[in-house]
Amino acid sequence: MAFTEKEMAYLRSQPLGRLATVGADGQPDNAAVGFRVADDGIITIGGMDIAGSRKGRNVHDGGARVAFIVDDLESVQPWKPRGIRIYGRVELRDAAGDPPHGGYLVLTPEISWSWSIESEGMGGGGFTPHRTVHETA
Repeated sequence: MAFTEKEMAYLRSQPLGRLATVGADGQPDNAAVGFRVADDGIITIGGMDIAGSRKGRNVHDGGARVAFIVDDLESVQPWKPRGIRIYGRVELRDAAGDPPHGGYLVLTPEISWSWSIESEGMGGGGFTPHRTVHETA
């Protein structure tokens, strides 16, 4: 696992993230999704009929490289955005049929950047993102 303890706690405290995929025609798509993060940093993305959704079809059609972001505003006074951006590969699992329906996505992070989670962020000492290269099997 390459996420820090603070990053894991942050990811587990958030109910939604946004998953960006790209279709076979090159059209990008970005959708809000529910997710869970396992102790090893692997992220499971679920929902109703993931395989039948645009994001699921994009992955099924070969678009395994994705971007995923989880962010929020910890405070607006002072302004304090925080979050984690993740690049990685996803795999569609447990989908059935042709075209496939059901299932869920499993995201293996390859690189991530977090802000205002490890440090105080934009207030006071400036903005220094935390970058992590994840080990992949």
